[in-house]
Amino acid sequence: LLLRTKRTLEHDLRIALKENQLSLNYQPFVDTATLEIVGYEALLRWEHPERGNIPPADFIPLAEECGLIVPIGSWVLATACAETVSWDQKPIISVNLSPAQFVQPGIVTTVAEVLRQTGLPPKRLELEITEGTLMADTQNALRILTSLKALGVKLAMDDFGTGYSSLSYLRKFPFDKLKIDRSFIADLEDDSEAETIVQAIIAMSRSLRLDVTAEGVETKRQ
Repeated sequence: LLLRTKRTLEHDLRIALKENQLSLNYQPFVDTATLEIVGYEALLRWEHPERGNIPPADFIPLAEECGLIVPIGSWVLATACAETVSWDQKPIISVNLSPAQFVQPGIVTTVAEVLRQTGLPPKRLELEITEGTLMADTQNALRILTSLKALGVKLAMDDFGTGYSSLSYLRKFPFDKLKIDRSFIADLEDDSEAETIVQAIIAMSRSLRLDVTAEGVETKRQ
């Protein structure tokens, strides 16, 4: 039954991509000093015609498993750039590159072409790469990141602190920003160790001249 449900969902996801059932929500980045919105992260959503809203946790792993994440990722990148290029406040728009998308031979050309077609200035695009993406082939990852950086886009390491080689990656790779994983932020109010880790990441980022985004801040105290 589980396998049948999975196959049905995969079939429906292929249709969703063709028939524009996918959409983007934009989660704001807020500057802690000024409380101004300085950017947005593009979040993928799927409104199924019969089942309603399907959580990303249900369909994104499936898309990764069946290879749909590459065309879906390209759609997200193109749509986010096209939708935000004319926004008045000229915010940064942050888009996640999945591991499968990142290692596609033409990823740098794809990003360059999207920027050209949409007219979005490269400095307004931030690409998020998870730490795990870098582990498989560090030489290839360095080559891709250097080429992306040469386009003028910003690079952010997503889910920082959850992997194994964070510090060596910061030394090797040309990142502009770290994103503190939401698991640390969720525990901030009740766990002194989480607070210490977050303080350490912020202090280290400042010394390395990196920006920091804390994911999942929901309360004033956080």
